[in-house]
Amino acid sequence: QVQLVESGGGLVQAGGSLRLSCAASGGTFSYYAMGWFRQAPGKEREFVARISRSGVPTYDADSVKGRFTISRDNAKNTVYLQLNSLKPEDTAKYYCAASSSLIPKVANDYDSWGQGTQVTVSS
Repeated sequence: QVQLVESGGGLVQAGGSLRLSCAASGGTFSYYAMGWFRQAPGKEREFVARISRSGVPTYDADSVKGRFTISRDNAKNTVYLQLNSLKPEDTAKYYCAASSSLIPKVANDYDSWGQGTQVTVSS
C-alpha cells in the first residue's frame, strides 16, 4: 500500500488561502485516484474532492466548489489541495487518501490514508 503524508495546514484568517500537499511513497502513484476529506471536531468525516488517475477533478459541490482546487503531479508523487476564500466553517483536519478504484465514491473505496493536517480559519 502507498504511504501518504500531508502538509501545509495552519492558521489563517477568513478569506485567506492555504495549499495542502500530500506526498505518496511506496507505490505507483499514477495508479491511484486520490481524494481529500476533512473532519471537524464532533462531526463526521466528509468528502472534499478527488482526482482521477488521469487528472479529472470532482468536488463536493455544496461546500467547496469554486473555492478549492485539487491537482496532482505524478512526477512528484504528490496531490495538492488549494484552499481559497477560506471560511471559519472550513476549519477541520484534512486527510488525503489513495484509491485503487477507478472512480472511488465513498471513503471505504480508499485503501490508504494519511495522518491529516489541521486547517484552522479564524473569523
